[in-house]
Amino acid sequence: MSLAVEREALASPAEGEPSSIAPLARARIPTQPIEQASAATVGYGADVRRDEAPDESAEAEETAAALYTGAAVRDPWERYNRRIHRFNSAVDKRVLRPLAVGYAKAIPARVRSGVSNFFGNLGQPATAINQALQGRPVPALKSLGRFAVNTTLGIAGVFDPAAYMGLPEHDGEDFGQTLASWGWRDSRYLVMPLLGPRTVRDAAAIVADQRLSPLAYLGDRGAASALQLLEIVDGRTQLMPMDRIRQEVYDDYTFVRDAWTQRRRHRIDEREADD
Repeated sequence: MSLAVEREALASPAEGEPSSIAPLARARIPTQPIEQASAATVGYGADVRRDEAPDESAEAEETAAALYTGAAVRDPWERYNRRIHRFNSAVDKRVLRPLAVGYAKAIPARVRSGVSNFFGNLGQPATAINQALQGRPVPALKSLGRFAVNTTLGIAGVFDPAAYMGLPEHDGEDFGQTLASWGWRDSRYLVMPLLGPRTVRDAAAIVADQRLSPLAYLGDRGAASALQLLEIVDGRTQLMPMDRIRQEVYDDYTFVRDAWTQRRRHRIDEREADD
């Protein structure tokens, strides 16, 4: 599944409505697009943007337990989606997960937390823009404040001093959520090669999400690609607690689809409730 997307989903919707490779990294779910991404099997976990590691096993259990309370998923293209899901899972098994396992073994948890914080901070400007487009100026200003504080005092976002200054981290916002706030709520489920779970709406928003990514404006394309790969591997590592649960479920496709969809809907509904 998409790293970014699946990460955000299981943290990994509605016509139109994330791991495969891109989702694992960003969904950042998320995680979003490299959702933003979104990695072949990424997209199964919650975003980690803290200086201290969370109880990942407990989060995975809570995510699995919550799957049976969601509404039905619009999945008219299930046969096609299942084929792409199998392809993404194969990529994850042979490429992404081995990289994530090696990364977790070689890099100390404290350093990995800093890496996650760094990529989370990079997503703050896009979050602020989307919040503004959704007609939410106060959250947008807070997101910009977090970005300014963590980029300076937090050493490029590696640390999170903003959390101690009354600017706690919240889930990131992407253009797919903005389209939902504009009225495009009900969207068909769609699995994209390497990018993983999405909806038609979120797929249509990919171009805008890419334009809002700071990495798109990095002059050195080699450095940008290296950072995208690191973001994907970091996102896939955060989804590892979900691996055991996925191995035990009867139908992995249904599990991922329902988990991602429920998480996506929750993020959209939660934003409206906060407003």
